[in-house]
Amino acid sequence: MDLFLLLCGLFSGTVFSAASAASHYNCNSPLVSSLPQSSFRSSSQSSFSSAAHNAKINRRDGAGGWSPMVTDREPWLQVDLREQVEVTAVATQGRSASSDWVSRYLLLYSDTGQVWRQYRQEDGGGMFLGNVNSETVMLNKLSPSVRTRFLRFVPLDWNPSGWLGLRVELYGCSYKSDVADFDGRSSLLYRFNQKSMSTVKDVISLRFKSRQAEGVLLHGEGQRGDYITLELHRGKLALYLNLDDTRLRFSSSRVAVTVGSLLDDQHWHSVLIERFNKQVNLTVDSHTQHFTTRGEGDSLEVDYELSFGGIPLPGKPGTFLRRNFHGCIENLYYNGINIIDLAKRRKPQIYSVGNVTFACSRPSLVAVTFLSSSSSFLSLPLALPSAILGGFSIEFQFRTWNPDGLLLSVRLSRENQRLDLQIRNSRLILTLQHPGDRRSETSAGHKVNDGLWHTVSLDTRGLQVSLTLDSEPASTLEQWDQLEARGSFYFGGCPLTGCHNPTMSFQGCMRLFSINSQTINLHHVQQGMLGVYHELQFDTCNIRDRCLPNLCQHGGLCLQTWSSFSCDCSGTGYSGAVCHSSVYESSCEAIGLTGGSSGFYSIDPDGSGPLGPASVYCNMTEERVWTVVSHNVSAPVRVQGSSLQDPHVMTLNYSSAPNQLHAIIATSEHCQQEVVYSCRKSRLFNTKDGRPLAWWVDQGGERRSYWGGFLPGVQQCSCSLEENCMDMNYFCNCDADSDSWTNDTGVLSYKNHLPVNHMVIGDTNRAGSEAVYSIGPLRCYGDRWIWNAASFSQESSSLAFPALQAELSSDFSFFFKTSATSGVFLENLGHKDFIRLELSSPSVVTFSFDVGNGPVLLAVNSPLPLNDRQWHHVRAERNVKEAWLQVDQLPPRLLEAPADGHRRLRLIGQLFVGGSASQHRGFLGCIRTLTINGVTFDLEEKAKSVLGVNSGCPGYCSGSSSLCHNRGRCIERSSGYTCDCSNSAYGGPTCREEVSASLDRESSLTFIFQEPFSVMQNRSFQTSGVSRESSSRAREDATFSFMTSHSPAMLLTVSTFSQQYIAVILTNNGSLQIWYHLQTHRNPDVFNPVLGSLADGRLHRIRIHREGRDLYVQIDQDVHRKFTLSSDAELISIRSLTLGKVIRRESFHEEVVRAGSEGFVGCLSSVQFNHVAPLKAALLNRGSSLVTIRGSLVQSNCGALADSITSNNLRGNTHDDSAAANKEDEQQSGDTQSDVAVIAGVVTAVVFITLCVLAVVTRLLYLRQVQKTNHSMKEKEHHHSMETPNRTELHLHNSVRENMKEYYI
Repeated sequence: MDLFLLLCGLFSGTVFSAASAASHYNCNSPLVSSLPQSSFRSSSQSSFSSAAHNAKINRRDGAGGWSPMVTDREPWLQVDLREQVEVTAVATQGRSASSDWVSRYLLLYSDTGQVWRQYRQEDGGGMFLGNVNSETVMLNKLSPSVRTRFLRFVPLDWNPSGWLGLRVELYGCSYKSDVADFDGRSSLLYRFNQKSMSTVKDVISLRFKSRQAEGVLLHGEGQRGDYITLELHRGKLALYLNLDDTRLRFSSSRVAVTVGSLLDDQHWHSVLIERFNKQVNLTVDSHTQHFTTRGEGDSLEVDYELSFGGIPLPGKPGTFLRRNFHGCIENLYYNGINIIDLAKRRKPQIYSVGNVTFACSRPSLVAVTFLSSSSSFLSLPLALPSAILGGFSIEFQFRTWNPDGLLLSVRLSRENQRLDLQIRNSRLILTLQHPGDRRSETSAGHKVNDGLWHTVSLDTRGLQVSLTLDSEPASTLEQWDQLEARGSFYFGGCPLTGCHNPTMSFQGCMRLFSINSQTINLHHVQQGMLGVYHELQFDTCNIRDRCLPNLCQHGGLCLQTWSSFSCDCSGTGYSGAVCHSSVYESSCEAIGLTGGSSGFYSIDPDGSGPLGPASVYCNMTEERVWTVVSHNVSAPVRVQGSSLQDPHVMTLNYSSAPNQLHAIIATSEHCQQEVVYSCRKSRLFNTKDGRPLAWWVDQGGERRSYWGGFLPGVQQCSCSLEENCMDMNYFCNCDADSDSWTNDTGVLSYKNHLPVNHMVIGDTNRAGSEAVYSIGPLRCYGDRWIWNAASFSQESSSLAFPALQAELSSDFSFFFKTSATSGVFLENLGHKDFIRLELSSPSVVTFSFDVGNGPVLLAVNSPLPLNDRQWHHVRAERNVKEAWLQVDQLPPRLLEAPADGHRRLRLIGQLFVGGSASQHRGFLGCIRTLTINGVTFDLEEKAKSVLGVNSGCPGYCSGSSSLCHNRGRCIERSSGYTCDCSNSAYGGPTCREEVSASLDRESSLTFIFQEPFSVMQNRSFQTSGVSRESSSRAREDATFSFMTSHSPAMLLTVSTFSQQYIAVILTNNGSLQIWYHLQTHRNPDVFNPVLGSLADGRLHRIRIHREGRDLYVQIDQDVHRKFTLSSDAELISIRSLTLGKVIRRESFHEEVVRAGSEGFVGCLSSVQFNHVAPLKAALLNRGSSLVTIRGSLVQSNCGALADSITSNNLRGNTHDDSAAANKEDEQQSGDTQSDVAVIAGVVTAVVFITLCVLAVVTRLLYLRQVQKTNHSMKEKEHHHSMETPNRTELHLHNSVRENMKEYYI
């Protein structure tokens, strides 16, 4: 690839040096100072001495510059450079010795002075900063430069204490230009000296401007199947290229590479094609597409000739196979040959077909832009009818991105009758409004807001109304009477009086107006000689493709209107305005810290980085959190008949992609993979020379022949490392070559080699030789970065990293704790741009930056001090659409970016963490888990070499050990720590005690959400009321435990104000059933995870987790199911969550209603729905207006008691995540193991019966002392200092602490 780019660069360099004199090193000569007075024009002038020709920079002619009349609504100053030149910079100055200057302006350019286009910088910015006084010269460089003859300055803002004054200068140079004009029926043929031309590299460059959206620019083909075609299609440039593939030549499945958009705008566009062998770069303007050609060969073989402007049919001059190009081509070079220059000099290699001229004709199509979606309109009078039948006919062309807008409205001669033509939901709708609100409609077209020109004709002559769009068949409305117009025709919108606008005004372009077959002269309209208009821009179609380039990240779909774009992030796993932020946690460790239980999850190890989410199983054990990645070889594999010459090879395909696996391994503290090799006369090593007879292939494709441990250089098995091989003469049990079955089992734990990608077996071809192997899933634990921290003890100290590469998007996430009143968290500076995050006061965090539109500052004010020595989470993002800042769970601050402002953040200095390169105060305290654009910074390693900064952070709550469980928050104290369990469904000192209640058939607990809100999401702040155009993936997470012997039963329901609901019930036979009703016009989705009865008097733990359409259900430790919903819609405006009997029937299905009427009889424990713990909230806050309790609800320890009965059985299985991840039921065990299992089962049954008796006795005691129980419960809660009454789950709504919630400890 690098060689290709180098060769193309060298080759194209010679082409462009010959193609344009503008490539001279010095292209900054002044262009205005020598121009005559006739080169200057303006919209108006305040006096003769303020005329346009006085607007030369540093001159004091006349009044010292140009000033328009005070009544001029649309002032502009125009400069004619007399010829085509390349302009590289513009400079402005105010009117001499006055208070008149321009502070902001637009720049338009044109070849002819008629069709104008707005100049935009590379980053999309279209506004230029002007002056702050009348004498200082403000220089703005143009990147890219522009080749033009006419430039127009359009002032936007000026001195509010004075008036508008302007002097200008342009800088650039002349350039060589060879132009050919094609009329749509002509072409140029470049004929080779030999029969065919074969090339391995090509460079083709040209500039073009087109009058239509279709047309062939160049074409060549060869008899062996090669071809190259460059053509305009629907306003985009398509390149078809094939090398030596005859199948493609005669097929209709030619695949094009498409670049560019709106290329039929009658403005110049540059094209560059660079090819070396199969590698191709296609560049249109500043957008490049790289691709590899189809075909078998490396050379392009074209026979006889290349055609430019069309594809003539052999033997039939003037006949073309496809639509020809209609427009102008400039500086056309084919491999260094100037084609147009040869044609002008009538060289024999060039053959001209049709009328090709060598001067670009002036455009005849003049457009007008409707600028405002609320107030733009054009009113035109009725022309004389062209037919005796009466009526009227109208024809015009339009283009737009908006799905709605009024195109035409006309009042008819009959009273209260009106004819409206509008775009509604991307279709043309013609409405005839009759008296009495009666109407008739017809429609035409589909997706007419595609940015292309569309021709619409409307004819009311005769007893019908006919609507025609482009070349489609006409749509008609039959009438009894002749329709006659009364008054004017209103295009694009309505004034305050005159017509009624049924929708928003049209925002887009129109041209070629014709009324009763008479063409409307738009120049007369502009000069006030014809019609009336408002908020229009003449001589230009100011349309732009805001989805080119596509600024939606991670595969997001770009959608646009006239003035903005939005991103559809559905199915990407990312959220935000540009799909930048991952909706998933970065690791199982992070999920565990948020209170997640064991189950299947999607994690995103690099956050907003390029890697997508990975599917894993998270096993939350007592000791640590395991990340388990399964593969396709879950069952043991039996091997026979393999040899080194014909080995058995098994490829392992993991549930995550290789780059995702690499990221998971790199971020984990430890990874391992178990390999079990059972053998009978099947060796792992050749005992004579030590050559491996079996091996595995690592992540890098290297052979590995060690079978255990973390020492890759030792070719031994685990039994040798542990010195317990059955025959100590060998390094492996299998190498003893025994006739009986034996095995070598090892755990591979050298991270750089994991995972196992292939398994190769080569010694099972002898008589009686056989092997059985199994490879466990990849298992990792720990997150290297989640507790990576640095403590700053001096304000002058900071950690320096390379400058951020974050021009278009940047996101920041970190935790801090401090006792200081202020300090800079991080800062990066550029020449003018900068970005900074800081604690500006004890309770305020600010996020400030400047991308060229002026400084921007967002601030989050906390109701409580943030310098409380506790961890606080800061998240911020800046992209081309918006910027936002969030601290903990406080409402985020969001600010939209200007639609046409600068986009790119250009930083050159170092990134300082904990300090500042400016005069701001440094940070004192701790920062941890600093992640920027998906990359976590190693603060601990960097701090080792910096004075005043230490690795790690002191304190109990700064380590990786989970001191507080189940979403509990660790709170630092002067002599220890406490756990805040307010966000947890559990209680106790470390948030591990079950919170349980006993319910009977009439019991019902309803938690009313304080205000309608969407489902809270772990990694999204959309629940805080910030509206955005694209939402992240819908997510719910519900966990609870229950014990019952009754069915049917209602466990849990969640209902919304929009008739959506979730219901979890037990059916008549006791099986679990989950109902999801997300779309009211469809039947609900119903899932049955298990067929057996759960109404068996045992405690069952349920976890339901949804991500978009994917629904994961876990029952206890052994049942894991994944289902697919029919919709990924979100729950909108949640109203309530109910446990037990449902009083309000809502719009539930009859089976749900039946279960709801039966209620629930038994024990419910530790109920959590997202961040709401309704059971705990009800028990600790009886009488709250947010909780409604009907029937008996008695707090008990039924959950903890039942859990203790089954914990011993479950504990033995918690480590077996391999079975959960791979669904492996096969095990090899001996008779002894079976006997032990039987004995263990008997003992367990005895223990179970004993504990059940104790449970019954305990329950009776509690039922006799209900009031005492409630009172003692309150005293107990008061007794625990870490869980006071003002720290309960109800503070999700009415406590300041709700805004201080954290996802991490």
